[in-house]
Amino acid sequence: MITLKELAEKLNVSISTVSKALNGSSEIGEATIARVKEAAKLHNYKPNRVALSLKNSKTKTIGVIIPDILNHFFAKVLYGIEKESAKQGYSIITCLSNELYKKEAHSLELLANGSVDGFIMSISEETQINQVTNHFKEILNQKIPILMFDRVAETIECDKVIIDDFQAAYKATTHLINEGRKNIILINNIDELSPGKLRAKGCFKAIEDAKHKDSCLTEIKIAKIKDLEPEIEALFNQNKAIDGIVAIDNISGVIALNIANKRGVNIPKDLSIIGFSDDNVLPFTNPKLSTVTQHSDAIGEASVQLLVKRLESKEPLQTVTKTIDFSLNLRETTL
Repeated sequence: MITLKELAEKLNVSISTVSKALNGSSEIGEATIARVKEAAKLHNYKPNRVALSLKNSKTKTIGVIIPDILNHFFAKVLYGIEKESAKQGYSIITCLSNELYKKEAHSLELLANGSVDGFIMSISEETQINQVTNHFKEILNQKIPILMFDRVAETIECDKVIIDDFQAAYKATTHLINEGRKNIILINNIDELSPGKLRAKGCFKAIEDAKHKDSCLTEIKIAKIKDLEPEIEALFNQNKAIDGIVAIDNISGVIALNIANKRGVNIPKDLSIIGFSDDNVLPFTNPKLSTVTQHSDAIGEASVQLLVKRLESKEPLQTVTKTIDFSLNLRETTL
């Protein structure tokens, strides 16, 4: 593989000129930049990342820690992170916490040894339930920035990217109330996580603000995914008057719809259902499920943009929380 010095000799220019041209410096003319880049491609020149990181004290690499790669929401956020990182000239190293505090803390410690410039992460279920934050503070004390998305630790001062979970659930519930639904069920499979708590509050606030509509809301908490189907089935058996469902995780709405279909419920005439999910579920539902869509890839892109801005800023920046727009997509399971 050709070196920077050898490439400069072949072009009969200085090493500095080649380096600046490859980095698109405004000090170098466009014709020279094009000539240098063409020669670099021809001779398969690759910059020495280790040398660059030692020189610049930067790795141009972001550590990404997500709780569950099989969850479509996190997979789509990761897609947005990877796409935007490449656009910004950064690589990523991805680790899975598998919802465990110890794996999350180990990943932070492992990558904080100089492998990455900063972290993008959604915190694990175990971390959030037990409210453990010391491992985040240790990383921040090393002057390594952390950006949290979706599931965030409110007591940690760092940049965050979220959707307005409260308002999203409020809007979904308000729609059911305005349809005239009187007996609304809130299915909550994530009640111990920050998004689940906020969404539940939004649902109940919508009921409170519409007291004159005489609608009521009952929250059903289901701790384990494997229990969703039998418990939702039992819910239909016990409550024949259900006429509205808000499902605030990404699969409960689909399960509720399938069970209602199996029982011959007329949807949406007798029952309306709104779920929280991305478009991946739509090809598999009949009728098509109405959803709150979280725009997961936009969350990933915004996370990278905020972190890179912090990494490349020459001045200290105030921490910010960026809220990504959601959309309430009404389809065939609502009136």
